This record gives sequence, C-alpha cells and structure tokens, in this order.
Amino acid sequence: MDPALLREREAFKKRAMATPTVEKKTKTERPPPPPPSDDSKRKMRPPTAPKLDATTYKTMSGSSQYRFGVLAKIVKFMRTRHQDGDDHPLTIEEILDETNQLDIGQSVKNWLSGEALNNNPKIEASPCGTKFSFKPVYKIKDGKALMRLLKQHDLKGLGGILLEDVQESLPHCEKVLKNRAAEILFIIRPIDKKKILFYNDRTANFSVDDEFQKLWRSATVDAMDDAKIDEYLEKQGIRSMQDHGLKKPVPKRKKAANKKRQFKKPRDNEHLADVLETYEDNTLTLKGVNPT
Repeated sequence: MDPALLREREAFKKRAMATPTVEKKTKTERPPPPPPSDDSKRKMRPPTAPKLDATTYKTMSGSSQYRFGVLAKIVKFMRTRHQDGDDHPLTIEEILDETNQLDIGQSVKNWLSGEALNNNPKIEASPCGTKFSFKPVYKIKDGKALMRLLKQHDLKGLGGILLEDVQESLPHCEKVLKNRAAEILFIIRPIDKKKILFYNDRTANFSVDDEFQKLWRSATVDAMDDAKIDEYLEKQGIRSMQDHGLKKPVPKRKKAANKKRQFKKPRDNEHLADVLETYEDNTLTLKGVNPT
C-alpha cells in the first residue's frame, strides 16, 4: 500500500478524534397501556334515556300535546256520529271504547270528563254530567227543520246560513239538500269563496226590464260610504231615503217629579209668636165692632 495514503489516513483519524461530537439517543418505545376493566367501562358509559314505546307514550299524562290529540279525536268522532244520525249521549268509557283509546292514563281520563269535554263548544254534557253528545250550530234534524230555519232568517232579515254549518248540524245533509234544491238558493261569497244558503221565496220573483238592469249595474257605490250617498241624494233633491236605515237612539230626558211646594215658616220671629197671636185676635175684634 502507498505510504502516502497511510499517512493521510492516520492524520484523518487524529483530526476526527480531536473534534468533539454529540450523540443522539434513540427514543425508547413505551409499553402500551393496559386495557380498561369492565368496571371502568361502566363508569365511562354516558347515561341513556329510556326507550319510548307505544304503551309508555300513551301513559305520559304530562304531555299537553297528547291530551289535546285525544280530545281532537273525540270531537271528530262525535261530529261524524251526529252527521250519521246518532245523537244519543255516551259516557266517557263508551266514547273511549269507540275511538280505541281505552289505554290512556287515569289523569287524562279525569281531565276529559271533568274539564275538557264540559268546556268544549262542540260538546254538550247531559244534566247529570256523565254523558256527552255533539253540540251542532243549529238544532235541525231533517229537511223541514232546515226550511223553517231558512224562512225565519229570511223574515227577520238575518241573511243566509253557511253551508258548512248546515253540513255540521244536519244529519244526511247531502241527501236533504238534493231533495230541497228548488227551495234553496246557493250564493258563493266572493271574500272567502264559501257557499251561503238562502230561502228561495218564489212570491218575490218578478221580471225586471233590461234597461233598468243596465242602469242598476252601471251605478257603482263601492267606494262611497253612507254619508257621501246621503250628500249626493240631497244635492239631487231626493229625500226619500231619510226614513230608511239605522236610526240613532235619542236619549230621553227624565222629567222632574212634581213636588208640592211647601212654604217655610219664618224663623226670625219665633220668640214673638204669642204677641202676634194676641195682635191678630185684637184686630179681628176691632173689625167686628161698629163705630158709634
């Protein structure tokens, strides 16, 4: 081997030994933690809410939504039952049996029989308070009762009757309206598109001239109130409308009771009462004596 290379090798070793170096320690791997025991798993597990099934949900008496759901189902059943012609009252147990709600809690049952059904405007309680029936808007049972009601509204000027109120009150309504179609007028209200029933009074039927109909339809008073209409009629010299319409009640004045006037005696000369009496007696005697 070349001696020059050997000398360079020895010089390199000396320089390497003279230079300080820092050794890097290798990281030692930690052992994995032991697996948790069954007791620790139970402690770390979060509490879970109890499962709700059909039975537990129906027994929750504190849910107001559930209570009113039961009440709404009862009212709907009673309305349908009345429209089918069954109007005899039922007890709370019979109603719950018919609506398949016998599994409700006792608190809900007490609330229905003691408060909810008695205060509901669509349910009528019997005098004893233990039976309930549907309370319709109008007490009508057949077509004759419906026609009497429409005639009374027509004679008294009360206007028409909503079709939905008749359908709710009259059993077998569609059949009755079909048989009485010639005696009833159906008008659609433009505000909400609801049908209104009126009595068809055939004695009031008369023919109107076409020219008068055109004049009537050409006169628009939608944007005018009663005061403007009265002012217009007065300018045209028409005063026949003054006796029509609503009259304002004039308050009547109470007459004072006629009391007899009582003259008060003078109180200033009470201490001279005896002197006045003697004076009056003397004057009377002097007037009765004739002068000589």
